[in-house]
Amino acid sequence: MSESAGEKTFAPTEKRRRDAATKGDVLRSRELSTAAVMLFGAAWLAFAGPWLLGDMADALRGGLTFDRNAIDNFSVGSTLISLLLSVFPPLASLAVPIMLLTVVSQLGFSDGRWVGSNIAFKGSRINPLSGLKRMFGMTGVIEMGKGLLKIALLGGIAFYWGSSWLETIAGMGKGNLSQQLQAGWGALISLLFALAAGLVAIALIDVPIQWVRRMQRLKMSHQDMRDENKEAEGSPEAKAMRRQRQREIAMGGVAPAMREAQFVLTNPTHFSVAMTYDPEKASAPIVLAKGRGEKAMAMRELAHELGVPMIELPQLARSVYFTTRENQTIREELYGALASVLAFVYSLKRGEMPSLPAIDVPLELRFDAEGRLGS
Repeated sequence: MSESAGEKTFAPTEKRRRDAATKGDVLRSRELSTAAVMLFGAAWLAFAGPWLLGDMADALRGGLTFDRNAIDNFSVGSTLISLLLSVFPPLASLAVPIMLLTVVSQLGFSDGRWVGSNIAFKGSRINPLSGLKRMFGMTGVIEMGKGLLKIALLGGIAFYWGSSWLETIAGMGKGNLSQQLQAGWGALISLLFALAAGLVAIALIDVPIQWVRRMQRLKMSHQDMRDENKEAEGSPEAKAMRRQRQREIAMGGVAPAMREAQFVLTNPTHFSVAMTYDPEKASAPIVLAKGRGEKAMAMRELAHELGVPMIELPQLARSVYFTTRENQTIREELYGALASVLAFVYSLKRGEMPSLPAIDVPLELRFDAEGRLGS
């Protein structure tokens, strides 16, 4: 049974993904941002935490130290500013990278594109019916499942951590204050790293899930594919862009060669070969320019403007294209075929209406569109 035209079975095209991104539908994973921030925060506290604690201790020490001048010229504002400035550098070194890391972790999945519509007001966000649909629909079930798994995993990690650090935590009341603080700091850092590892594991699971869900949302039907192809091929903007691109190519290195060309061999759609024959310059026809794709289209457009005859001989056009470089004479095996073409062109220039001659290309010089012999 054939697939229904409305059944979405095709993977989304690049254009569909790009259009969806401009509307705010990008690959995003909150778990990835959380894991990245947690991991960075744990690493920062492990390496730069003493810096922050030292500055805070200095600020506290300075705030509790008074002299006669401090009492006579006491100012609440200047004191607070001094305290804030003393702890600002370490706090900024933590806060700024975390903000950048959060933004980059999301922009990386949206092709580096800032999607302003994601922060714009949307009535559906405060619509009770939409909220209930999210809560009790498939999305809500998936999010609830993720939440339960996160609680189970992080709870298990915390339990295992507590079991391994139980003796150390129980002994924190013994010894001097410095030893207790050092033991507590070490326990805190180890807990943060353990939880960060769990969050990283969750993110590694969540990112592929989010990718699959987005691909499912953007799947296309037969009708979607047809509409997109029609829009890409038939829109005036697309046609104008193609014509502009062909014009840019034609006005480049191809234009001088086309002005000298006596005729153009075409494929008709893939290849174009501009040629001329001057017995005083060479004993055989010369390839002035050749191209495929957009360059071939540009050559045909320019040939039409200049009134250069275009001759549709696919096999011969491919043979010359793949065996002869620009500004080079054709191979000897093609002399007979090109002689017939030249006779046809000269007849056209005399105002005659001859029939296109039958051209025989040697088997060893027959190529397909990909340049493979034997076609």
